[in-house]
Amino acid sequence: MAVATVKPDQPANVPVKGIIGESLQMRKIAEVIDQVAPTDISVLITGESGVGKEVIAKAIHMESKRSSRPMITVNSGAIPEGIIESELFGHERGSFTGASDQRKGYFELADGGTLFLDEIGELPLSSQVKFLRVLENGEFLRVGSSVPRHVNVRVIAATNKDLESAMRHGLFRADLFYRLRSFNIVVPPLRERPEDIPFLFRLFAEEVARKNGISFMGISGTAMDLLRGYNWPGNVRELRNAAESMIILEKGKHLEADDVRKYLRANAVPPADERNLPVHVSKSVEQAERELILRALLELKGNIMEVKAMLEEQRQAQDATRRGGQGTVVVGGPDDSGISIEEMEHRLIAEALARSKGNRRMAARALNISERTLYRKIKEYGLE
Repeated sequence: MAVATVKPDQPANVPVKGIIGESLQMRKIAEVIDQVAPTDISVLITGESGVGKEVIAKAIHMESKRSSRPMITVNSGAIPEGIIESELFGHERGSFTGASDQRKGYFELADGGTLFLDEIGELPLSSQVKFLRVLENGEFLRVGSSVPRHVNVRVIAATNKDLESAMRHGLFRADLFYRLRSFNIVVPPLRERPEDIPFLFRLFAEEVARKNGISFMGISGTAMDLLRGYNWPGNVRELRNAAESMIILEKGKHLEADDVRKYLRANAVPPADERNLPVHVSKSVEQAERELILRALLELKGNIMEVKAMLEEQRQAQDATRRGGQGTVVVGGPDDSGISIEEMEHRLIAEALARSKGNRRMAARALNISERTLYRKIKEYGLE
């Protein structure tokens, strides 16, 4: 089966709903969306976190013959592993503890329309075979039922992971990988298409100003050059957040280079030895608190990276690894009392939850793990 990987090769000028920018890459993607949207072929959208994969999925749906039907968006990384099949395929009453009623899953809710499954790389292996069955013939079983059901759903999946590598390591089924990859749209990171930044920034700035009743006075050429030259590790999502902060905190004034520069410093992820975020004066209490939380989370993330490096060294030098108790690996030098990896993990997760005030999504991002993994660890350590 042919694989269609979208990459810039020639100019294209096709207007598609939701696709904004004048870069060659995005214009080419718009052209391909216009071609693939009228079909029912499954599409895999890949790209770094924050590049706008859901925007691409919505554009495909809106340009398809299913546009009058619902598009259901599912973040598979945010659903606990124990209930993901119930969420996707539904369940019968009494099929498991707590199943007091019959329930339709996302596939049934999307019948006739589109199901957008984000973070497909987080789908458990045990659920992948059932997911493949739906892709192949539209057939599935509700949890607790032996009666096959059929749906007419177009599937669009997205991931920021290397599924081919996951497949080679046995973490993703080969048959599902090749079935999804029949048509692959690769969304380039924002740093590779700086010519899109002015369009996106103005769109976000005007949107924020309109929603908050602020008159946005514009941005200077020098300030825009700073935006274009910034690396944007968080891609379009980071640009949107930066635009929101600039418009609200600067009260819509005409933005100059100095105004923009301080927000880029605040939004940039510093090196491991420079983890402090600057706190600017004349800001609201809410903004100051936000920066304190960000600083704490960045420090925590740095600690985790150091722990990971330490563990890797221990694996590579097993003869130097000390063990305490009944096979528990101990982290620490000769003069340390010894803290088990489990205890350190428990502490880091508890600290992340405390610093994010219970916001599990923020804590998961700080720990660089999926929300499902965090949910499982919370259960494991009794941190609910």
